[in-house]
Amino acid sequence: MNRILQELKTYSVQIAAVLLLALVTVIETLRIPVLTGEAVDCIIGVHAVDRAGLTIVLQKMAVAIIVAIVAQYLMNRVNNYIAYHLTCGLRMRAFDTLSRLSVKQIDSHPHGDYISRIITDADAFSDGLLLGFTQLFSGVLTIVLTIFFMARISLPLAAIVAVLTPLSILVARFISKGSYRYFGEQAKMRSSLTDFTDEHIEGQKLLKSFCATEESVADFEKLNAALAESSLKATFFSSLPNPSSRFVNNLIYMSVGVAG
Repeated sequence: MNRILQELKTYSVQIAAVLLLALVTVIETLRIPVLTGEAVDCIIGVHAVDRAGLTIVLQKMAVAIIVAIVAQYLMNRVNNYIAYHLTCGLRMRAFDTLSRLSVKQIDSHPHGDYISRIITDADAFSDGLLLGFTQLFSGVLTIVLTIFFMARISLPLAAIVAVLTPLSILVARFISKGSYRYFGEQAKMRSSLTDFTDEHIEGQKLLKSFCATEESVADFEKLNAALAESSLKATFFSSLPNPSSRFVNNLIYMSVGVAG
């Protein structure tokens, strides 16, 4: 994390802009359900609608929606700029380092590992930065400000949400452990497969000279199957956050509904 923060110093102005825009996005997004409640309060019953009050609330909602959309759009643009420019610089430095290494140093590691680090790992790093800025910070802000908004409306109902919300942390911990493990295995297997393929393309004449084509295909199938298995598990774990968070959210929503 320290190394990443050192790399990000160059983009301190852009990061400040992202954080500010994230704050605006979260505040305006959370204002919408509060304003929806005020709009419902203006509709007392049949022929008992506060039209003047309802019009004012709807105007406020329109402004909040427009501000949230613009802020989120700008936040994503700046965030993408930071992530991809940083990744581009890392790739250039990695390739520059590779070009200065001796032949002995290069041959001491699988070539596929170098390729995987410069291309695939750099992409994974940029994806992590994007998720870190847009989801982590926005998520923490959303939790804090949501509890604040709810506490202003009803403290007992806000307490129910505060008590049940840690379920999300337990679920996230379980998912992150599995994801970390299987994505690590996937990266290793992809590197091994890339290196295996690279070596066998270069050594086709040697393989055919020793009639080792069938053995080569069998070895490739084993590596490919191992990569497929680790990729399947990694993809499965990475797809769990959405349904898991929906389940926890609905559980909290149900509890609040029953108590309310």
